[in-house]
Amino acid sequence: MSQDAAKRKAAEAALAYLEPGEVLGVGTGSTVNHFIDLLAERKNDIAGAVSSSEASTARLKKAGITVLDLNSAGTLSVYVDGADEANKHLQLIKGGGGALTREKIVAAASRKFVCIVDESKLVGVLGKFPLPIEVIPMARSYVARELVKLGGRPELRAGFTTDNGNVILDVHGLEILNAVELESRINGLAGVVCVGLFAQRPADVLIVGAASGTRIQTAA
Repeated sequence: MSQDAAKRKAAEAALAYLEPGEVLGVGTGSTVNHFIDLLAERKNDIAGAVSSSEASTARLKKAGITVLDLNSAGTLSVYVDGADEANKHLQLIKGGGGALTREKIVAAASRKFVCIVDESKLVGVLGKFPLPIEVIPMARSYVARELVKLGGRPELRAGFTTDNGNVILDVHGLEILNAVELESRINGLAGVVCVGLFAQRPADVLIVGAASGTRIQTAA
């Protein structure tokens, strides 16, 4: 099974978590794109969707799905999104696509967070994938110096601006043994908008697509 096929299998399994008549949170990325394409066939089952990025908003609208503002939608039943890395505690690194801040907001506003990945995203220790951090532009150098003190090697994501008008520092070389603590420390730096660690609010369900079949994990 190709990686793309594994992603689609995970996306298919996530359809089982739809709450009829409810508003759904939808994330960003290649695996979520499969989910949106499949959701088009079920669009009459939901009241609409709240999107975590301009890219997903455009794809949802193209599929004929009503996109709502989170402020008017209120608490969401389910949020479906992918991840760049996931561990056995369902803690995640997200933000490879640059939508981490809005993703974290939608996840926080949802009763259940269903994460869909292919098996290549599973890791024993988070950090091999560079940790994305959204930063207000004037704080870029300051935040980078502080991240070096934490043992990381921050690199500016060249030519990229988030949907919120900010920049992203991708931090290499981290071995994240205490994700909850690191998330708090980085969030506490002046100028940081959001860090792509989803540990304080991890996924509730992890759906893993693989050649051996789709499997569902809950937090260990």
